[in-house]
Amino acid sequence: MKDRYLFPAYFCYYESGKIGVVFPDLPGCISQGDSEEDALRMAKEALTFHIWGIEDDGDDTPEPSAVKDLSPESDQAIVLIEVFMPPFRERMNNKAITKAVTVPRWLEIEAKEANLNYSQILQDGLMQRLGIQRKIQRRRHKNSVQL
Repeated sequence: MKDRYLFPAYFCYYESGKIGVVFPDLPGCISQGDSEEDALRMAKEALTFHIWGIEDDGDDTPEPSAVKDLSPESDQAIVLIEVFMPPFRERMNNKAITKAVTVPRWLEIEAKEANLNYSQILQDGLMQRLGIQRKIQRRRHKNSVQL
């Protein structure tokens, strides 16, 4: 896995004013925007999610084509799209997911009366069972430190 990726994209200009975005090296990675700025933003988002999906599936990321080897149509322009993956990977790895759990009714009543947080208990129990500790990351945001 690399931290940075740079892939060429075709910006496809339509009569409607919309701009379609296609990545020739990444089938299925497409996007669109209402302006060049919007198309660029959406292209970065699409590329980031697509690369993350490839990595998450354990597949090899294809090598990007050289711009000189591409042949855009007359209504297309080649735009290089760069993404930086570490912050996105961290966000996706720490994204909360919902898990359904089943407990006996009597235990649900006791837990509710004790104001217990199921999510926290499940996280703590899983980490204890797996023998891992919570990772605390400090991030600087202006003049404050967030945990």
